[in-house]
Amino acid sequence: MPPASAVAHVVPLVERALQAHAQGATAVAERLCLDVLELAPDRMRALATLYQIRREEGRLPAAEALLRRMVFFDANDLWSAHELGMFLLQRGRPEEALGPARNAVRMAPDVAQAHNLLAMVLTEIQRPHLGEFHYRRALALSGARDPILLANLAWALKGQGKMAEARTLYEESLAAAPDVVPTLNGYSRMEEADRNFGAAEALLDRLEALAPGDGAVKLNRAVIYGRTGRRDEALALLEDLASQTEAAGLGPTELLEKGRLLDQMGRYDDAFAAFIEGKALARTLTGGEYQAELAADIIGRLKRFFVAGRLQMLPRAGVRADVAQPIFILGFPRSGTTLVEQTLSALPAISAGDELPFITELADAMPRMLNSPLAYPEALAELWMADQVQGLDTLRDHYLQRVGQLGVVAAGAGWFTDKMPLNEMHLGLIGLVFPRAPLIHVIRHPLDVMVSAISNLFTHGFNCSLSLETAARHYVAVMELVMQYRAEMSLRYLPVRYEDMVTDQEATVRGLCDFIGVAFDPSCLAFHENRRYARTASYAQVTERLYDRSLARRRHYRAHLEPVIPILAPMIAALGYSVD
Repeated sequence: MPPASAVAHVVPLVERALQAHAQGATAVAERLCLDVLELAPDRMRALATLYQIRREEGRLPAAEALLRRMVFFDANDLWSAHELGMFLLQRGRPEEALGPARNAVRMAPDVAQAHNLLAMVLTEIQRPHLGEFHYRRALALSGARDPILLANLAWALKGQGKMAEARTLYEESLAAAPDVVPTLNGYSRMEEADRNFGAAEALLDRLEALAPGDGAVKLNRAVIYGRTGRRDEALALLEDLASQTEAAGLGPTELLEKGRLLDQMGRYDDAFAAFIEGKALARTLTGGEYQAELAADIIGRLKRFFVAGRLQMLPRAGVRADVAQPIFILGFPRSGTTLVEQTLSALPAISAGDELPFITELADAMPRMLNSPLAYPEALAELWMADQVQGLDTLRDHYLQRVGQLGVVAAGAGWFTDKMPLNEMHLGLIGLVFPRAPLIHVIRHPLDVMVSAISNLFTHGFNCSLSLETAARHYVAVMELVMQYRAEMSLRYLPVRYEDMVTDQEATVRGLCDFIGVAFDPSCLAFHENRRYARTASYAQVTERLYDRSLARRRHYRAHLEPVIPILAPMIAALGYSVD
């Protein structure tokens, strides 16, 4: 970078660029900014102005690059950190938004706007309990009962299943600002999730009066119609929405909802076409792609580290008798883990923890917690040192403390579930930290898993679900890793077939209870009566009675699955299934 004295003459050019942009002379402002940045690439005001121009033009990759340059040049600039976090959040990349959002709070812990952004990001990445904290902090800092913040807080509470408290906040928000479209939309979605379909539709009626033809109204109404068996009406709404936005078409969420409706109506070719289109559009809009090299690196390192010779020399954490213990429900996304959790959490002895991010948190924090210069998993080598012999107990206590902060364990419960998708990647770590924890691995025919994966949006697994082929490749890589863990170390592990849960429910559930060591209760067979809100894409399915329509869905999509059968065939056979 040139010294400031060498580029002092560009300061008037920056002022002229700002003035030109404010007056609508975009071309002049753009030329001036480019001239300035060619000489002095770190001029923050020129970068900010050019960013605004690129965003107005819709050139989003260029806009993002400019924001990232601003954050690079001045890590303590609150505006650029906040703007980058919001930019990434609005583009459907909340995981990437977390870093700048956290940095905004570090720089401005007394600014409500910073806490609000971090809360939105945390809630979006399925950590609503943490989002709740920052929304409440934002409310306290704002010094008023801001209706938008109240509605945001209500959404975070909904994500935790605290429906009554969320409903109270939505009512307070609407009393202060009755015509806020996002508030009515969120309130309606909460009521739909809580199975109050009449109340949800009434809110949509209010919303439609405010915003006639609003796409969110049609989508939400279509979801309600789909859940209540009015599939033709739901599909008609989506097709009407597509005709209204002919230039842009349906978005990824709408396309996937359309595909699921078509699937339920038996129009499988049309459904698959909608799924593929939705995923392609999601890749385009978010810029996301499967992080193949990153996934291969971590899986390869885990395979090299967790081998029998090394594991025999590693200690195991002790078992805490003073707190409830975890039950890890493992499985690829859309394999049936929510069904198992909903069943077990109907027992008084077991509380539902849902998708707890704490095993991944342990892996990320391990170098610091064990004072190691190495990354995970190699940082576990510190356990051979005299000053880290009790290191696994430290990791265990951190996990249990984080669970305690959530308040998910009901009074009298001795167990809680953790069904974070793809926790099975960390079976080795779990086996060291919780050597006596029940590990329930839900297995489903891989081709059925692929059908469910392509029909839903999820970011677990390094964005593998953005295409059918990457989902298949990641599935095989993870299952091969699981097989190595089982071969190299002793685990309290029980594979459970999704198909058995459906076709022989009582025997399978009794086996689960025996494995965990809790008494069987026939009430858990009526899992659909469990009023707990399942915070996953399966939340609607697990409110219905057990059905078998998801068995062998692959047969309807056999031709469409042909490209991934060679990838999956060896694993299909290893799991005891057949391709056909």
